[in-house]
Amino acid sequence: MGAYGLSMKEKVSIIGAGSWGTTLGVVLSKKGIPVELHSVFKEHNLLMQKECSNRLFLKGVKFPAPLTINSSLKNTLKNQIIIIAIPVKFVREVLRKVKMSAPLHKNKIFVSVSKGIEVASLKRPSQIIRQELGNVTIAVFSGPNIAKEVLRGVPSTSVIACKDKSAAKRLQILFTTSTLRVYLGSDIVGVELGGALKNIIAIACGIADGLGLGTNTKAALLTRGLVEITRLAKKMGAHPQTLWGLTGLGDLTTTCFSPHSRNRFVGEQIGKGKKVSGVVETMKMVAEGLETVKSAYKLSRKLGVEMPITREVYNVLYKNKFPKEAVIDLMKRPLKAEKIG
Repeated sequence: MGAYGLSMKEKVSIIGAGSWGTTLGVVLSKKGIPVELHSVFKEHNLLMQKECSNRLFLKGVKFPAPLTINSSLKNTLKNQIIIIAIPVKFVREVLRKVKMSAPLHKNKIFVSVSKGIEVASLKRPSQIIRQELGNVTIAVFSGPNIAKEVLRGVPSTSVIACKDKSAAKRLQILFTTSTLRVYLGSDIVGVELGGALKNIIAIACGIADGLGLGTNTKAALLTRGLVEITRLAKKMGAHPQTLWGLTGLGDLTTTCFSPHSRNRFVGEQIGKGKKVSGVVETMKMVAEGLETVKSAYKLSRKLGVEMPITREVYNVLYKNKFPKEAVIDLMKRPLKAEKIG
């Protein structure tokens, strides 16, 4: 049936053994799909092999039989579908090792589940993949998904965005389960930016929680945050309606309200008076928003896009501005008509 024939027995590799990469491995293997999970850290691979679990990032979850740990990056790359589940600031470094480890075939599909924007280049994950690996098929998988809830079988939704329609359909079928409904999309730019930029607003909402502010404040941050996300995304070539879908509004809502959200947690701790460095030291997992706010701030200035919430989050995180001052300055901005987008 061709390179992307649906009758093919799927085999999947996942590079990156954090909570989300491991969760996807467990979900796929429960469908009977052979999955090879690879951590970029040798000791982590050995620990997972020994314990048949990932207690560093997914404590208490045993690996189903089709999920195996492959400590060799080169051997992991033999499968046709390769999921990249690496924090964005490390994606380029890992991809360069991928390029050195094995020749790439045109029929491989690289699926990015990373959410962020590289600070130095201001590139999205799919752009980094294209730049480093050349002419390979690239898809983006994103949505309002808290790993623990997906593992519990809570009804959840997500989106696969890919320019290749046959590859997109194949991936849609691959990822769909009885409790995870996957939609198709073609706006890779919008899907990636929605997943990245919402983390900034989640930090802002966390700061509001830490300050003890109410639902009114959180609703304002979420709504006006979506407006500025859409402004920037549109300027960068995204379709505005994408940001009002699952990978924009949906992901934004989940991340701003969930007690399991790393980015909301970071903001909450800062709102309570803690320093960024101190909060990060206590966390095992990466809060992507801390890097993304740098990228978004740089992009807003470069492209001339008004992003007041992003600016104030940046000032609090990196200019030592007091959170209460940031709130006051947002409220004192010149009065104007509400504009959606």
